[in-house]
Amino acid sequence: MRGSAILTGLLSVAAVAEARSWQHVGKKQRNKPARSEINVLDHYLATRQTPEPRFANDNTTKFAVNGTSIPDVDFDVGESYSGYLPISDDPDDENELFFWFFANSEGSDAKEILIWLNGGPGCSSFEGVIQENGPFSWQYGTYKPIPNPWAWNRLINTVWVEQPVGTGFSRGEVTATSEEDVAEQFIGFWKNFVETFSLQGYKVYIAGESYAGLYCPYIASAMLDANDTTYYDLSGLLIYDPVIGNDVVQEAVTTVPFVDYHHNLMPFNNSFSDYIHGLHESCGFAAYNDKYLTYPPPGPQPSNFTETVSDECAGLWEVVLDNALSLNPCFDVYQVATTCPLLWDVLGYPGSFPYSPAGSGPIYFDREDVKRVIHADVNHTWEACSSSDVFVNNTDNSDPSTWRVLPHVIEATQNVIIGHGTLDMIVLPNGTLLSIQNMTWGGKLGFQSAPVEPFFVPYHKDSTPSDIYEETDATILGSITAAGVMGTAHTERGLTYVGIDLSGHMVPQYAPSAAFRHIEFLLGRVDSLSSTKAFTFESNVTQPAADTLGNGTGPGTFSSKSSGGNGSDSLPKNAAPSLSVVGSSVACAVAFAAMLNM
Repeated sequence: MRGSAILTGLLSVAAVAEARSWQHVGKKQRNKPARSEINVLDHYLATRQTPEPRFANDNTTKFAVNGTSIPDVDFDVGESYSGYLPISDDPDDENELFFWFFANSEGSDAKEILIWLNGGPGCSSFEGVIQENGPFSWQYGTYKPIPNPWAWNRLINTVWVEQPVGTGFSRGEVTATSEEDVAEQFIGFWKNFVETFSLQGYKVYIAGESYAGLYCPYIASAMLDANDTTYYDLSGLLIYDPVIGNDVVQEAVTTVPFVDYHHNLMPFNNSFSDYIHGLHESCGFAAYNDKYLTYPPPGPQPSNFTETVSDECAGLWEVVLDNALSLNPCFDVYQVATTCPLLWDVLGYPGSFPYSPAGSGPIYFDREDVKRVIHADVNHTWEACSSSDVFVNNTDNSDPSTWRVLPHVIEATQNVIIGHGTLDMIVLPNGTLLSIQNMTWGGKLGFQSAPVEPFFVPYHKDSTPSDIYEETDATILGSITAAGVMGTAHTERGLTYVGIDLSGHMVPQYAPSAAFRHIEFLLGRVDSLSSTKAFTFESNVTQPAADTLGNGTGPGTFSSKSSGGNGSDSLPKNAAPSLSVVGSSVACAVAFAAMLNM
C-alpha cells in the first residue's frame, strides 16, 4: 500500500476539529532525609554564564531577540534570533518559514546545529520551545515559565522551525502535495538560514516527533542528496513516536497488546475485553504479531495486508478509545496515565482536546506582546496546529519513510535513533517495532536480535528522595525528572531503538532527562544508551556500575511468552520485545482529531 492511505486518514481530521484537538490518601508525614547541598536547577542557574553573542552580525541584527523581554519569562533566556526566511533564493518569495534559533547557552564554539520539528501535519514547533526542549518551560497546570535545565541548546545550537508553509507563523501559498515538496521547501529555507547566520560547514542534526517521522527522514534524505556539506552536512537523526509505517499496523494490529499491558489504566469489563480480544484473534492481528514481531523477522510483511482488513477490524483502535473515554473522560491518547481534572495549558491543549478555562487569557503565542518580541506578524493568528490544510487537498501523497528515505539516512550517517514513549497510544510502541521489522537497511531486514539492553538515565543532583522531600522552592520542583533504568535500548547497523518508560507521545516533555541523554548519544558524548557515564554537566555525580543494571524495563522486554517486567528475564532470540497479550461516534471524532498533533 502507498503511504497515501495512512496519510489521507490522518489528514481528514481537519473536518472534525478546528485545531490541534489530540495533536497531540492520606498518608503519615514521612521524616525528611538529609538534603544534598545542591540540585540540578540551582546548579544550572548558579553556574550559567551568559556568553558573548556568537551569531550577531549585520545580517542577523533584525532577528535578534532580547532575552530579558520575553513576556512572563522573568529570567534571561540567552542569545536567540527569530523571524521569517524565504524558502527559495528569490528575495521576493512570499513563501516563508518562521524560526526561533537559540545559541548554545554554555558558550561552546562547536560547529554543529540541531533542527527540531513538531508534527501534525501543521503543528507548530514552538510547542517544543515552550513545553519540550527549549530554554524555558511552561508546563500544563503551572503558574509561569521556569528555566529548563534540560534544554537541548545547553548541548548544541538549536533551531525550532515552523514548517511546512501554513504552520504556525509561517506564511505563503500552500503548494505541497508530498514530503518531497516539504523537503524542497525546507532545503531552500535552510540554505538561507545558513547564509544568514554564517553556519557554513556546520554539522547538522535533525530531530522531531510524530508526523515528523515523515518530515525528518525526507528532509534528511534531501540534504544527503544535495551532496553539499557546506550547507547540508547531515550527521544524525532522532525521531520520537514517529509515523513511519502503515496506519493499521501502527494502530489496530497492536491495540489489544497495548490495552493488556496498561490494563490498570483501561479497566474494561469482561464483556468488552472478550470482544476486543476476539477481534484481535479473528482479524488476524494476534497471528500477525506472533509471526512478524520476531527477531530476526521471517521476511517482509504482506504489502496488501491493509486491503484485507475489514472496517470493523481496522476500527479496533477507535472502539477502544471510545470505551476508554467512557471510563475516564480525561483520557489522553498522548499519555494514557492522565486522569481528571484537566489542567490549564498556556497553549490551550492540556492533552487530547482544547481547554481554556475562564480568565486564562489568549493563547501564549497569539498574544500581540509575544509576537512583537519575536518579530512575528502581529496580524497573523497563531494556532498550535493549523486549522487550515498544509497540503493541497489535505493529502500527502508520500510513501512511508521506512520504504526508502529512512534506510538511506541510516546507511549514510550510521547515527539514527527512533525513540518511543511507552504510555503513547496515538502511535503505539509495538506498531513502531513492527515497522522497523519490515524495513531493510544495511543489507538486512529488521533487527536481528530483540531489544533487551537497559536504557539508563544518569542520576543527577535532584533525583534522590532526600532532595525532593526537602525542597520547598516551587521553581526547582518544577524541573525534577527521572533517573535510573528507564526503558530498553538496542542498536544494530546504525539504527538505535529506545523505549522510554513513564513517557507519552512527546518524550522531551514527559521525560526530559531521558531526552537529554538521547541527544548526548546522538552527538557522540556517550557511546551507548546503556552507558552509566554521568551527564555532561554533572560529571561529579556518582553512578551505579554498569553490570548492576540488568535488562531493560517496560514493554521492550515483554512478549506473550515472558512473565515478568522487572528487567531480570532474558528473552529467547525470536521472542518479540513487545507489549504482552494477557488474555463509535465519539471515538471517531476524537480519533480523527487526535491525528492533528501527530
